[in-house]
Amino acid sequence: MTQNYAGKRILVTGGTGSFGHTVAAKLLERDVAEIRILSRDEAKQDLMRHEIPDGRLRFYVGDIRDYDSVDRATRDVDYVFHAAALKQVPSCEFFPMEAVRTNVVGSENVVRASERNGVTSLVCLSTDKAVYPVNAMGMSKALMEKVAQSHGLNNPRAVTTVSCVRYGNVMYSRGSVIPLFVRQLRAGKNLTVTNPDMTRFMMSLAHSVDLVEFAFQNAEQGDLFVRKAVSCTIGDLAHAVINLFRAKAEVEVIGTRHAEKLSEALATREELSRALDMGDYFKISADKRDLNYSQYFEEGDPRQTQYTDYDSHTAQRISIPEIEALLLTLPEIRRDLALAGVTVDETAGS
Repeated sequence: MTQNYAGKRILVTGGTGSFGHTVAAKLLERDVAEIRILSRDEAKQDLMRHEIPDGRLRFYVGDIRDYDSVDRATRDVDYVFHAAALKQVPSCEFFPMEAVRTNVVGSENVVRASERNGVTSLVCLSTDKAVYPVNAMGMSKALMEKVAQSHGLNNPRAVTTVSCVRYGNVMYSRGSVIPLFVRQLRAGKNLTVTNPDMTRFMMSLAHSVDLVEFAFQNAEQGDLFVRKAVSCTIGDLAHAVINLFRAKAEVEVIGTRHAEKLSEALATREELSRALDMGDYFKISADKRDLNYSQYFEEGDPRQTQYTDYDSHTAQRISIPEIEALLLTLPEIRRDLALAGVTVDETAGS
């Protein structure tokens, strides 16, 4: 991290999750004054308190659905990482209004409270499932992005700069497929995949934190940031895990789950037509057209035909050996390999 956090107070909503643990640990390496963790799970807070015993880490029990608890947590805060969300696709399919209450209404509470309390910068974490969404989770995240972008459009003198980051599968995050594969191997089971031909973007937790850091450094009101990423098929990912662990498991196809897509997109061609290529990242400015309808119906954007969607099916796809090398960059995989009695040297050149 290169952002100057010296003496700053930082709030992480949903901070007991995988992202929160990673960003808190990295921030505590800096001269921050305080890191606040807002979440509704006191048990996870207690666990995190023991895992990261640092007096600068403060815990707030609350729910982003409740404005007062968000308002309390954002007082005297300089920066906010907004990671709280309902993220599981199947559960959001069965309870879509719960996804709306957390991902949309809750996010609006975070935006309003941040503005009211003079927060300098707020970065909201989104997902590739918000692009052309086909499920409730993706739809609610797409609306979250609109809530974030509308803040600046409706408040030209806003104190708080609100931006979004969007990324694909975060490897080894809570509820993701890689730790599931590892648990299945430990239990002597086959690896279950819904469709081996599905493709997904792959990103480490460290890179997800870098993306948020990049947004804090470069965001203007309403910007959306995407980190360029490689993709792979779920079938190849499963085989790579089997190879690394020297397991005799097979890949078992169980069929597509509720509202899963064959591929995911990190950015649409419409977004890319107004994006700035910043090397490892795309900076996508907000669509600043107002309610002058001629700009929608009479003055189209011919540049959009020059672009294609940034999709996991068409992005750079890595092979099984390349997936193995990528997995070996994860501390969690190295830990699990050690527990399984497999040394990294034994996997070299797989």
